[in-house]
Amino acid sequence: MSNKGPAQQEMESLLAAAFPEARFAVSNDSASHRGHSGDDGSGESHFSLAIEWAGFAGMNRVARQRAVNKALGDLPGQRVHALAIKATAPGEG
Repeated sequence: MSNKGPAQQEMESLLAAAFPEARFAVSNDSASHRGHSGDDGSGESHFSLAIEWAGFAGMNRVARQRAVNKALGDLPGQRVHALAIKATAPGEG
């Protein structure tokens, strides 16, 4: 049984579909933001994403973040208050 909520599961599914062969980790940071602005009480308001994908090579940081946000549709900003994204190509730190 997974302890991941529906928003996190949906994010992971969308990322896997949009970025084939990417390595990524979605972390739920909501507990550390409990009671702060944007906390809707769902336990799924704040996330961090680290994603490494060969397709990011040659793209700047803004283009990478736009690609991730496009893949996630209405999740960021609508159902998820905050998403910190670290998007890299293989070999980048």
